[in-house]
Amino acid sequence: MDEKLPNHEPMGVVLARWAAAPRLRLRLSIRDKILLALLMVVILMSVPYIFLIVPGLEYKTQYDVLIQNITTANSINGYIKPSIDAELWEIIAGKKPFAQGTQYAILNDIDHRIELMIDNSSSQKGRVKLGIIQHTLQTLRRLIDKVGIQIAQAKTFAENLVLMEEIRSITQLIEGNVQAYALFEVNRTQQQYQAMQSDLTRWAIGGIGVIMASILFSIVAAWRISKGIYIPIKKLHDVTTTIARQDLEGLVMADNADEITELGLSFNIMVGKIKELLDAKLEEHENLKKAELRVLQAQINPHFLYNTLDAIIWMAEAKRTAQIIDLVSALSRFFRITLSKGRDWISVPDEIAHIESYLAIQKIRYRDILDYQIDIPEDTQSTEMLKLTLQPLVENALYHGIKNKRSGGTIVVRGRWLDGDRLRIEVEDNGIGMTQERLQQVRTLLEAGNLWVTGVMPIVEDGYGISNVNQRIKLYYGSDYGLSIESEHGRGTCVALIIPRYRGITTQPPLALAAR
Repeated sequence: MDEKLPNHEPMGVVLARWAAAPRLRLRLSIRDKILLALLMVVILMSVPYIFLIVPGLEYKTQYDVLIQNITTANSINGYIKPSIDAELWEIIAGKKPFAQGTQYAILNDIDHRIELMIDNSSSQKGRVKLGIIQHTLQTLRRLIDKVGIQIAQAKTFAENLVLMEEIRSITQLIEGNVQAYALFEVNRTQQQYQAMQSDLTRWAIGGIGVIMASILFSIVAAWRISKGIYIPIKKLHDVTTTIARQDLEGLVMADNADEITELGLSFNIMVGKIKELLDAKLEEHENLKKAELRVLQAQINPHFLYNTLDAIIWMAEAKRTAQIIDLVSALSRFFRITLSKGRDWISVPDEIAHIESYLAIQKIRYRDILDYQIDIPEDTQSTEMLKLTLQPLVENALYHGIKNKRSGGTIVVRGRWLDGDRLRIEVEDNGIGMTQERLQQVRTLLEAGNLWVTGVMPIVEDGYGISNVNQRIKLYYGSDYGLSIESEHGRGTCVALIIPRYRGITTQPPLALAAR
């Protein structure tokens, strides 16, 4: 029969109930386990250093005091005897009055140094040695006082010389005591160094033991944590596999359809998407570089430069110095802003100064047929815009508008704020204008700029122009921005662009970059 308890319940029933009862265990998440293991490793690795810092600082303080006292003793040794002896000899020999001597200043300085060494010393024996030196200094001071008394009493040189010999003996004794104290401190330094070496050896051995314990703990913790991660995932996989085999047996097409295969398929899909995005990005970047190259090629146009230099030559032949200065200044300013130290973004006033320099140069060449006006708001100093945006528009207005009219005309560049955060800039000319058919072709070309951003832009063979400007604006500012054009044959053309208010020069487009 089972043994009965006081409440008449069998022992077997009680043990069975205890075995079935849930255990009281500390349940931690994987994150908590990793953090706890890391904390334990940090604590174990920090213990040797914690126990090393306090004694190390104590040894350092003691060692510094010893070195300081030895240095002070060495400064006294070899100083007091020659100084006191020389000073008193000059007094006894009559070369210097007793009251003008520095003997007491020397004694006070030495006595002050001895007091500092006594305060710093941690050795009772060392303080006794320093006390002996102090008593000897007091004896020396009394002898020096006696010399002053004998000189005041007009004692003979022989009598004073007797005191001088006693003083020399005392100074010699002081130097000997100082040397003995310095040797004593040197021996203490050696003993301190040996004790420190012994303690460091013990600390090193203990530190190695703690490091080995940390490594062992890290290995056990890593194994336990990895097991805690793997087993739940394995159980989850087994459960899902069992469900799939029971309910969807007919849908299993391969024997190796495990979770690794599924992850591999997902990874392949992800890689394919990434490759598509990278290809599109590379193509977009390549198109941007081509557009920027066409910008520089158009700006550093050899014909424009040759014609300007030819104009400078014939002005020089005509000795038109003032106009040469104006033309060279405008050309220098034009190319300086064109380069802009490699920056893609410049201030609106700099962009306006760029087209103003261009128009100033062209006005000298086409003075009979070209005039221009510029009207931009003054509060655009802090606004940045894409470099080389307006000059191609002004160039088109000159070559395709004003020159084709033959009778000359005016180019007007004006700007105004829209809603306070967008700037509208118009380049208008009263040149030959466009026919409706040509205007429709240009508008179609500008609309194709949206396709260019996605890599489907048709090839343009007529060089850099308003289409290229439109492409760059859409790429940097976003597809919501671009150029608009109005024209009437025989009356002129107006090209307008709108840019957002933007402050701060950067090499990245402010809106298009954020949109991506």
